Amino acid sequence: MDLSTALRTERLVAIIRGREAEASFRTVMALVEAGLPLIEVSLSGKDALTVIRRARAELGDAAWLGAGTVLTAADARRAAEAGANLIVTPGLGAGLEESVRQGLPTLAGVMTPSEVIAADALGVSALKLFPASAGGPAYLRTLRAPFPELPFVPVGGVDAAAAQEYFAAGAVAVGVGSPLVGDAADGGDLDGLRKRAAEFRAVCAR
Repeated sequence: MDLSTALRTERLVAIIRGREAEASFRTVMALVEAGLPLIEVSLSGKDALTVIRRARAELGDAAWLGAGTVLTAADARRAAEAGANLIVTPGLGAGLEESVRQGLPTLAGVMTPSEVIAADALGVSALKLFPASAGGPAYLRTLRAPFPELPFVPVGGVDAAAAQEYFAAGAVAVGVGSPLVGDAADGGDLDGLRKRAAEFRAVCAR
């Protein structure tokens, strides 16, 4: 299954940005066990590459395991070496270009029509509308008008209620951080994480 198909099937990318590597690893595993196989581990989190490497060794090919906040070409290379099979960027730049050059599935950060055109020209897998909260579902609906066939994934301030609105506006999936993960990646409650995962799965199944 390619990334575009996976996004349309699962409809949710879980975003982990933890202050504790061990807790972030446990969060990855808990999310996959809860039936959320599209995971992004932000490189701005503690020892993110170690988390990705450990999770890949444990999961094999059972999940999409991504590296987020990829800014530079070196970031992209290190993420690939750690076992990431998905690269997520906050915007255009060297990190995205290197990821595409390596043939890695990419979720490219965009906000404006010009950025959408540039990212699509690179051959990215999907478009991360970021920060989505700056425009909301109405902005996504407007942005899709000239790009009706392109796959948009809103990220930033997306809770369960907003996710439903973004789907109605044409998003193929949403990226969700703290409204889903909570404090789990900082050493917090995994039971609460599992409960929220079930709630988001229900939203994405509608």
